[in-house]
Amino acid sequence: MAGIVRSSAKRFTTASFLLSGAALILVAASPASAAGGNKMSCAKAGPQAPRDVTKIAGSNAINFAKAPPASEMNLCNIHFHRYAEHKASGYTKLMGKGINKGYVCNGKMPTATHKEGDHGTGKGCGGIAAGDTVEVHWVYTTCNVKPGPTLGACLTDTCTSPQLRVEARVFRLSDDEGAGDFGKFTDFSSGKVSPPAAINAVTYPGSTTGNGYNDGTCSPFKVTWNVSSQCTPLSTKSINSWCGKNKNAFKEYYAHGVRTLVTDTRLLSAIK
Repeated sequence: MAGIVRSSAKRFTTASFLLSGAALILVAASPASAAGGNKMSCAKAGPQAPRDVTKIAGSNAINFAKAPPASEMNLCNIHFHRYAEHKASGYTKLMGKGINKGYVCNGKMPTATHKEGDHGTGKGCGGIAAGDTVEVHWVYTTCNVKPGPTLGACLTDTCTSPQLRVEARVFRLSDDEGAGDFGKFTDFSSGKVSPPAAINAVTYPGSTTGNGYNDGTCSPFKVTWNVSSQCTPLSTKSINSWCGKNKNAFKEYYAHGVRTLVTDTRLLSAIK
């Protein structure tokens, strides 16, 4: 879940704008800045994300109420990360370069000709290609909002502390046209969006994510996560058809970076 910012009746779209009062930083609309909004010392922060969901240990003492089911909340944003930010039984191998390392689906690894660095198809989503693993986040809020670009769509001037939920699903991109159709999971014309069912889901309290956070600088936001433990195939063509600055309500056109997996149990909640 990339960084969060506050919204108002008029949505902010310029980059790096610091809001007064709540001091939430707007995320720039570029691949280089998919990191979080407001930051705080990890010594004072609540439980963080992402994490290895096969490990239940956690000693962070800050608690918050579990968010309602997604069906009882309002979808506010959809975005995706190249590589899985979480680690689970279905995606265990760490890949990537520099600070942008994440997990890939078990089984057949990308071929030798598949670029491991930054790459794109040039036909839709920047930074992804068939064979990649992506983690998609459907973000829900208790604020009365409509879906929109950036996570600022999840808050308003009069609803600044909502409950937040992220439904996280991990996919292996495929050129097989029989793979899942991303359009079916992102169409909210009926007023509701249903991501694919989670497989062996793990629910836990955490935070927003993004590569602007680390074990010294944490996210202050409280998020209920529901993470699928297995990968499912997704048509590369279908996500490319969805991507583009003016092709979806979220103005998503590139893969966001990932936050390094949080392993310090002081920064994690106990999974129950």
